[in-house]
Amino acid sequence: MQVTNQTGDLHEVPTEGGKTNYLLPFILITSLFFLWGMAHNLDSILIPHLKKACELNNRQSTLIDTSVFFAYFIMAIPAGMLIKRFGYKNSIITGLLVFAAGAFLFVPAANSRTYELFLFALFVIGCGLTILETSANPYAAILGPAESSSKRLNLAASFNGLAAMVAPIVGSLFILSGKNHTPAQMAAMPEAEKATYLLGEAAAVKMPYIILGSVLVLVAIIFYFMHLPSMKPQHTEAEIKPGFFSVLKFRHLSWAVVAQFFYVGAQVCITSFFIRIAQQGAHLDEKTAGYYLGVYGFLFMAGRFIGTFFLKFVKDYILLSIYCGASIVLCLLAIYGTGIVVIYALGGIGFFMSIMFPTIFSLGLVGLKSNTETGSSWLVMSIVGGAILPYAMGTLIDMKHDDIQSGYIIPLVCFVIILSFGLYGHKVKNLNQIVNG
Repeated sequence: MQVTNQTGDLHEVPTEGGKTNYLLPFILITSLFFLWGMAHNLDSILIPHLKKACELNNRQSTLIDTSVFFAYFIMAIPAGMLIKRFGYKNSIITGLLVFAAGAFLFVPAANSRTYELFLFALFVIGCGLTILETSANPYAAILGPAESSSKRLNLAASFNGLAAMVAPIVGSLFILSGKNHTPAQMAAMPEAEKATYLLGEAAAVKMPYIILGSVLVLVAIIFYFMHLPSMKPQHTEAEIKPGFFSVLKFRHLSWAVVAQFFYVGAQVCITSFFIRIAQQGAHLDEKTAGYYLGVYGFLFMAGRFIGTFFLKFVKDYILLSIYCGASIVLCLLAIYGTGIVVIYALGGIGFFMSIMFPTIFSLGLVGLKSNTETGSSWLVMSIVGGAILPYAMGTLIDMKHDDIQSGYIIPLVCFVIILSFGLYGHKVKNLNQIVNG
């Protein structure tokens, strides 16, 4: 049976009893959204934790994000080539195994308390995540009727939101110790005691990442033995021939790449410094702040499910614009508010950020036809915003003498840019104009 995806191209999909068999493949693909959500949201725990365990400043601690998200920039093109050459299923299995290898590297990194080895492990994890996201996002989008692609991608991404709630709770329980010493206390501590304390902090990451790596290997084995529908695009004469740079002739894709860069940067900025701003602005202790990060994740997840419901009645670009406007207001409140109000504002931002990534992704792929994989690679490359903008935010915070709230001006600017995409940049230029122009 041939079906048409949201980009307008045809795919051959197996059928059973005259009906397309989508359910099991969609469930398997959705599990991937949860798994890479666990990786990303554990980073929000790692930043304050390794800052303490490896004695880092704010700027150095954001290299955790840089290592993961720079991998997206490096691996996006190879990931797209891998999909074209070996297909979605083999690419997903490869991504899972690379992801698992990075998780297991946390053991030698913790044993030696070597920050550079932690960064390398995170870079390897980022490479695996790039392959997974480049494969799973477009596959989820095309795995069904064209008119429901945004809803389908948002539904799958809702389980990424579930991970945003689960990961901080797991991290707070098994990684964060709640033990914090001032610089003066650390300086006064005997060297042997200090070394034991720091090694103990570093060692806390081992078991969670061993378990994560083992689960990834198990899921890779399940994918190996399961059948996934083979999605093969049917080309038409009116299409632009696939090309890495020619695909940017699609104006809405170029806008989507920019919007995704700033969205990912904003999300990572907000979560990376959440615990620090909760300690400084709301005067919470480390573990309590970690649990509030879990509440933030719950609101993010709730926003995904509720947003998916609203997409039945509201155009995706309209809902994106409304959510961006709300995020701008709440970001101002986080910057200028005091006490627990800051936490409430950040929780609200989590709710309204929820639909942005999958909605930008699906809007960027509209009309790409045989260029879908290349467009997906560009959108995944744009995730490098998560490597650049948090580093800029950490630098700004250090310049402002550790004033965490002042750094949130960066996500504020990001939301203004995303709003521009929702209002104007999402519009698809006439295909004939693209081909001839």
